[in-house]
Amino acid sequence: MASESSIVQSIHDFIVKDGKGNDVELSKYKGKVLLIVNVASQCGLTTSNYTELAELYKKYKDQGLEILAFPCNQFNGQEPGTDEEITNFVCTRFKAEYPIFRKVDVNGSDAAPLYKYLKSLKGDEIEWNFAKFLVDRDGKLVERYAPTTTPLTFENDIKKVLQVA
Repeated sequence: MASESSIVQSIHDFIVKDGKGNDVELSKYKGKVLLIVNVASQCGLTTSNYTELAELYKKYKDQGLEILAFPCNQFNGQEPGTDEEITNFVCTRFKAEYPIFRKVDVNGSDAAPLYKYLKSLKGDEIEWNFAKFLVDRDGKLVERYAPTTTPLTFENDIKKVLQVA
């Protein structure tokens, strides 16, 4: 795992845990455009974000888009479930086909290293559920979007990074 003392070149240097607790090397996503999102099941932004994320994934997965969802319970306890409950909810209610990772902290001293890195590049603390980070095929951060910015509003940015018309 990329530690804070090692030199991180890109998102691909990190290892995270999937919803079952298995290590996932983000290097497996080399060549893919990533949308990294901290998610929650009981937030006012849940329905609009999950619906639009599923739509974008369905539309662009074959062109190289991957959505990486990281549940987080740091904002008013809006993601209280277990990793299994969260995955079942998202995959059943919103038909998510993209990976749902292990629940993480995105702020504070216990924040996941990936999120510490993302915040070091663009912005400070994560404001709320559904902050989004667009990453290019080389693992470099392109843009950060606010929680209230719904995914379809920056579809053109995604298309540009994917290099599709």
